[in-house]
Amino acid sequence: MKLDVGLAVEGKHLPGIDETGRAAESLGFAGLWTSETKHDSFLPLAVAANATERLSLGTSIAIAFSRSPMVTAQVASDLQDLSGGRFILGLGTQVKAHVTRRFGMPWGRPAARLKDYILALRAIWESFQTESGLDYEGEFYRHTLMSPFFNPGPIEHPEIPIYIAGVNTRLATLAGELCDGFHVHPFHTTDYVRQVVEPAIEEGAQKENRSSKDVELATSVFIITGESEEQIAEQRQKMRAQAAFYASTPTYRTVLDVHGWGEVGERLGKLARAKKWDEMPELITDEMLHAFAIEATPDEVGPALVKRYEGLIDRVALYLPFVPGERDEFWRATIETVHGAT
Repeated sequence: MKLDVGLAVEGKHLPGIDETGRAAESLGFAGLWTSETKHDSFLPLAVAANATERLSLGTSIAIAFSRSPMVTAQVASDLQDLSGGRFILGLGTQVKAHVTRRFGMPWGRPAARLKDYILALRAIWESFQTESGLDYEGEFYRHTLMSPFFNPGPIEHPEIPIYIAGVNTRLATLAGELCDGFHVHPFHTTDYVRQVVEPAIEEGAQKENRSSKDVELATSVFIITGESEEQIAEQRQKMRAQAAFYASTPTYRTVLDVHGWGEVGERLGKLARAKKWDEMPELITDEMLHAFAIEATPDEVGPALVKRYEGLIDRVALYLPFVPGERDEFWRATIETVHGAT
C-alpha cells in the first residue's frame, strides 16, 4: 500500500507548488494528486514535475467531458514526457448539471461516453507515438485528422496509466474493462468497496479477459485526529457534516444502501433541499461516522490505515491538508508505517 498526498485547493494555487512537491517527495510520499474544483488539475503537475524526481503525479480527477479527447491527450502526453513517465491520468465524468450548465458541454450515457473517450485517447496517443495518421470513429467521438505539423511525436514512456472515478457499478465495471486504476470516492466504507466496487471491477475484467488485479484502487480517507480532545471533537463534527453532505446526494446512496442506511440518505436529501444544513450532521450516528472515517490519535493513524485498508486499497491519501514544514513528524511516521506494511 502506498501513501499519497492531495494538493490543497485553498489559497494561492500555483505559487509554492514546487515547494510542496519537493517537501512531499522528501518526506517519502509515493504520489501527489490534484483535484479539479476551483482550479485546473493539470497545471500544478507541470510545476511539480520540474521540482521532483520520484513522486507519481496524477489528476484526481480531471473532468473528461469538459475537454475534447484531443486536448486531454496532448496535455497528458506532455506531462508524461516532462515527468519522465510519472504521470497518471485520472478522469471523472462529473454530473449532468455541471457538464451542461457550468461547462456548456453535451451530456448523455456517461459510462458509455467515458469508454469512448478512453478509446479515443489511446488511438490519439498511438498516432503520436507512431507518427502516423489518425482514424478513430466512435459512438461519441470522431478523430480522423492528424498531420505531421500537429503531431508532437513519440515520447520515451508512452504507456500513460488511466484511472477513472466513480461511485456506482457502471464506472467500476468500465475500470475493470479498460483502465489501470479506479478512484474510490472519499465517501465510502470498506464493506461498500468489498461488496460493490470489487465485484464490479471483476465483472468488467472478465469481459475483456483481464485480471482485476491489474486495476489499482486509490482513495482519500476521512480522518479524525488531533492533539487534544477539543481538536478531535472539532474534527469529528467537521467529518460528520462532510458525511452528511455526501449522504444527502442520491448519487452516493449506493454506499448507504450497503449498510441499510438508505432511509437516512432520503431524510438528509429532504433537509438539503430545505437548506436545513445545521440539522443534517445530527443524522450521522457514531456507527455511521466510524464506518466513513478513521478516528485515531496522530501516532495511531498509520496503524489504523494499515488495519483498515491493507490488501483492499493500493493507494491511500488522507483527507487532511498538507502544508510543507507543518506536522512533518506526523507525516513521516504515518508514511513509514504504511509503506513498511507492504
